[in-house]
Amino acid sequence: MTALITRVSKDGAPLIEGNQVTFVWQGPQAPTLIGDFNHWGRDLPALPMQPAGPELWSATISLPSDGYFEYAFVVQGQRVPDPLNACSVDDGLGHTNSYFWMPDAVDTPLIHAQDELLAARLTEYSLPTEGLLIGASRRVVLYQPPVTEPCPLVVVLDGQDYLARAHLPAIVDNLIAQRRIQPIALALVANGEAARRIEYACSDTTLAFLFYHVLPLAKRHLHLLDVESSPGAYGMLGASMGGLMGLYTGMRIPHVFGRILCQSGAFGADDPTYRLYYRSVIDDLVDLLPTRPLTLWMDVGQYEWFLEPNRQMLARLRGRGYSVNYLEHSSGHNYPSWRNVVWQGLEYLFRR
Repeated sequence: MTALITRVSKDGAPLIEGNQVTFVWQGPQAPTLIGDFNHWGRDLPALPMQPAGPELWSATISLPSDGYFEYAFVVQGQRVPDPLNACSVDDGLGHTNSYFWMPDAVDTPLIHAQDELLAARLTEYSLPTEGLLIGASRRVVLYQPPVTEPCPLVVVLDGQDYLARAHLPAIVDNLIAQRRIQPIALALVANGEAARRIEYACSDTTLAFLFYHVLPLAKRHLHLLDVESSPGAYGMLGASMGGLMGLYTGMRIPHVFGRILCQSGAFGADDPTYRLYYRSVIDDLVDLLPTRPLTLWMDVGQYEWFLEPNRQMLARLRGRGYSVNYLEHSSGHNYPSWRNVVWQGLEYLFRR
């Protein structure tokens, strides 16, 4: 056993010293390394592994000390997680990724529920789509905060993922209990799975479903602030294509949704193919419509293909006079990254 494997057996994989990260692979052939740090090989090259001993391969890269990263190996054309790393996560796209936190990074403790009654504040509904979305019905989970006064509503796109992967109700519960935000209610709306990109690509039928079906459902079952007497009090939350759809919703009906929390918005990509695919009407709405009464939060990972498009959208919005709080974090395009900063967006938009 080489010294490298001895260290991995003791400290786990990958090996992290300061900002240096060493990935190790055992096997007769060298794999290639893909992850957040090279956009999963989409528009940056995969990293080759170098010989480090008999049937042993390694690669060392420098990463920020406050980052969270996911990665995998490609062996004979097959993507596999790191067998030497016990930490793995389902990325929601059919892959199992290995992951690690750098020394100065930590997952937010707000994801841990402090109240055994949290589950009682969640109610699930199957809402008829009335032909506006794919499928006959769509799952919507409502969260009622533990208060009696009326409160703003936040509609959450990709609701099933913000529920299971981001633990959003627990985060909101803790923020309310710590008096860091005003009480807010949630409507977590499931996506259309294979139809997700179509439904979130600035779709007017999705907008109609939210306005004519999700909002009435929430008003029936939650104690909400009257948006007619408090215009723009409600919020939209989404990531990636959901972030794009959230901003589109705010641009179209700002008198209802005046607070937009956009995480890694899919406004385009560095790869020309993705830029063409994701070119949408949102640019024209920002550029040509009168400035809407919106308060905006945007965050994006410094290791994802949507970084530059988000910077461009930020400049476009600020150039039009929008109030935007913007954050870049040392991570990629995934739910652990989003859940670790979403509380900051909620504090900004719904502070007491």
